[in-house]
Amino acid sequence: MALFGNLVQGALGNYSEKTPEQLQKEYGDYLFDNETITMGYQLIRDALVFTTHRIIFIDKQGATGKKTAFRSIHLDSIIDVDMETAGLGLDDSQLTVTYLANVNQRSNNEVHQTHLFEFPKKTDILPVYRYLGSISIANRERINK
Repeated sequence: MALFGNLVQGALGNYSEKTPEQLQKEYGDYLFDNETITMGYQLIRDALVFTTHRIIFIDKQGATGKKTAFRSIHLDSIIDVDMETAGLGLDDSQLTVTYLANVNQRSNNEVHQTHLFEFPKKTDILPVYRYLGSISIANRERINK
């Protein structure tokens, strides 16, 4: 029954939580030097991995999933995070991360982008929200010095 639930959540675009050890086995070879996995989520074949340096979106493409795209949001570019918890119906929990898309992070030359993450109702997103919120506060202080 759990597999069916994961498939339904995956079909709806929701992630199910995985341990850092599980994700390390599958994606450890793709990490940068001195980068470690802190938490992550699986979406049927795709994954969302949080590391000490970035958030990685892993998109397995095609029928076999051999072709894989890795896209990142670097933690030092995150400047805001919003949270919406699940309601009583079929609502899911959501986190929206706002980050600077330009490498040269100067307050007079910002290029903002956002990314929406949807999580199943049963997932406790508060730790992720607090983690990303703390990062955004530190980044704002660093950028605005």
